[in-house]
Amino acid sequence: MAIRLTRSIVPNLLTLANLFCGFVSIIYSSNGEYTQAAMFILLGAFFDMFDGITARLVNAASEFGVELDSLCDTVSFGLAPSYMLYQAAFSTSGELGILFASFPALAGAVRLARFNVTLTSLDDKAYFIGLPIPSSALVIVSYIVFIQQSGKYDPTTVLYLNYIVPAIVSLVMVSNIKFDNMPRPTKKYIKEKPFFLIIFVISIILVILSEGEYLFPVMFFWIIFSSIKHFLHWVLSKRIPEEDLSDEGDDSFSQQYDID
Repeated sequence: MAIRLTRSIVPNLLTLANLFCGFVSIIYSSNGEYTQAAMFILLGAFFDMFDGITARLVNAASEFGVELDSLCDTVSFGLAPSYMLYQAAFSTSGELGILFASFPALAGAVRLARFNVTLTSLDDKAYFIGLPIPSSALVIVSYIVFIQQSGKYDPTTVLYLNYIVPAIVSLVMVSNIKFDNMPRPTKKYIKEKPFFLIIFVISIILVILSEGEYLFPVMFFWIIFSSIKHFLHWVLSKRIPEEDLSDEGDDSFSQQYDID
């Protein structure tokens, strides 16, 4: 029987490459080689970014691809970072450490399930509801590498951060906070959102110049910035008098306050 190759083979292979990277990362974490483990999660994020791009380029986006991508993401960006967190920060913390280390994996599974059931289009999106699981993985692994490489914090501070960081990351994953997608180098995007593009470029430069050490501060700043932006939108929405809402409707409200 001949094997029939379809256009979806390339994006699906990229998705499986992401899963393979997550598997290798777990092996490195089990050996205490956290920098290498982090590098394979970063490589997995690279494959995860390009599988969707490739699928759209060859017109091979499908529900199967979405489901496969979510299954692979659960391992590479949920289980692998949680296991790395446990090995690096909680291996001597007993049951409480196991619980906190599991948060990113558990929240990531919920995040992906919600994404799949609410998916209405296979097109690229301008924003995500809740922190995307690849981004959460980058926060977790960059935090571990940052703490180990910087050596600037006393053990008590590190102990508190070990609990605070995964808790915050897990909460924003399952939240309703809007997180902008990566900036697009198009004329339309540059014209509409030049500030975000400038911040993105500066962040990339900082990460490169610091040889990856500033990836965690940059990623955490993105979480804080997006959360503040979401809160300000919520506050502004509460300032609209109820009678104005009933008279003008939701469309005029969105236009007045530029709510996405």
